[in-house]
Amino acid sequence: MSFDVFAGGVTALVGASGSGKTTSALALLGESGNGVHLTGGVVVDGETVVDSNGVTTAAGRLRGRVVAYMPQHPGSALNPARRVGATLRELERLHHPGQTVVQDALRGAQLPGDRETLRRFPHQFSGGQRQRVALAQALTCRPKVLVLDEPSTGLDSITRLQLAGELRELAEQGLGILLLSHDLGLVRELATHVVVLNAGRVVAAGSTDVLPQSWEPHPAGTTAPSKPLLQAMNLSASIRPRGRIPVLHGIDLTVDTGRSIGVVGRSGSGKTTLARCLAGLHERSTGQLLLDDEPLPVLRKRTREQNRRVQYVWQEVRGSFDERRPVDQQVARTAQRLRGLAPDRAQVEAVATLARLGVSAMTAARPPSRLSGGELQRAALARAVLAEPDVLICDEIATALDDDGTALVVDLLAELTTRGTALVWIGHDLGLVAAVTDHVLVIDDGRIVEQGPPATVMTDPQHELTRRLVSAARLGRTEPPPALPTADTRSEPRR
Repeated sequence: MSFDVFAGGVTALVGASGSGKTTSALALLGESGNGVHLTGGVVVDGETVVDSNGVTTAAGRLRGRVVAYMPQHPGSALNPARRVGATLRELERLHHPGQTVVQDALRGAQLPGDRETLRRFPHQFSGGQRQRVALAQALTCRPKVLVLDEPSTGLDSITRLQLAGELRELAEQGLGILLLSHDLGLVRELATHVVVLNAGRVVAAGSTDVLPQSWEPHPAGTTAPSKPLLQAMNLSASIRPRGRIPVLHGIDLTVDTGRSIGVVGRSGSGKTTLARCLAGLHERSTGQLLLDDEPLPVLRKRTREQNRRVQYVWQEVRGSFDERRPVDQQVARTAQRLRGLAPDRAQVEAVATLARLGVSAMTAARPPSRLSGGELQRAALARAVLAEPDVLICDEIATALDDDGTALVVDLLAELTTRGTALVWIGHDLGLVAAVTDHVLVIDDGRIVEQGPPATVMTDPQHELTRRLVSAARLGRTEPPPALPTADTRSEPRR
């Protein structure tokens, strides 16, 4: 394959999960995954990084200062044992001694530069905030070429809109940007040149006109009987003991059998903390949590049957897999441990479920490090589905997926809700969440600021944040999105 990145321009690599976007981008730094051998020619700022013999010695001099890379999964780019400020200042001293660049980098990444932010550890940020911290690390290097691997993953639509504006300004200042993304709206908004990949080959190149049409989700709907299954009443949570640094404030949530509820909000608004509370992973919480009108304790006190009935799909899925074991075995283990299936039967179900989600048996037999972000995200969903849960909590499960992958996920979840599974869909994309759920909650600063039927929230938003989310969801569209169906009268009225 061949492509160019020009100063002041944005080149976008677009393609399905596993098409080779990340492998191609890493070549600019003279890096590759295990078992990958680079050949051909890569020239960056006049220096040859890759030639016919492979990676050259010049590659090490270019990393960071000339070419900076922000990976798709921010957890892999952040040191969990170091405060964010210490890492940024170290990069500042390494690449620009005597200069002050950290505050500019934080502003460029849409992060506050106050002391409290700089003293926090990566785990004290939300997934979307960690994505921005990783971007700040890349910007601190002040490179000539910025490689962004799915930079909008985990970002709410308002922050995504702000990111588009910031990247446009960086390009106008002369920075060359290589954008790897399945977010076609962001690509249409920014790209000056598009390269479409399929199975490691360039299948189209040119302007944004070569992009495929966006997939429009359709409401899943359900005919299952409705009764309260999972209830959270007056749920509050904090990230420090004794209620210090509160994250959630008096949340009330009810999910009925066979129904789906969507939770949207900006990065850091408390969405993932709410999901972790429902899954029993966040213990610094107060309030009441019920499953079938019975108290539901924290995870370490739950029975095996309670673990099976309530399953959680993590936002940052790579950290939830064991790198030493094949993915299909880890997916099958859920059915063995929680449903008591024999290993061979569990393996058959795992392979079948993965195939339905577009992950082939050959791909699933690899370790997690050899799967793309989108493939691993679907594997995490398959792992939870194999428990045959009554409640499925999905935290940003479509952030690393292209349109085809999202369609496969939505189809599977629609079938599960038809069977009676209750679904809690945590997301930052209000348009997608509203299109696939029965009821929508909008959270801001740990509080529910608006809720109601999806059509009502999308067409008649009452809160300022909701109006901004609706507006930002249209990034990259040339025309307004199609009208959603009429309001679902079974949903609760907005409060």
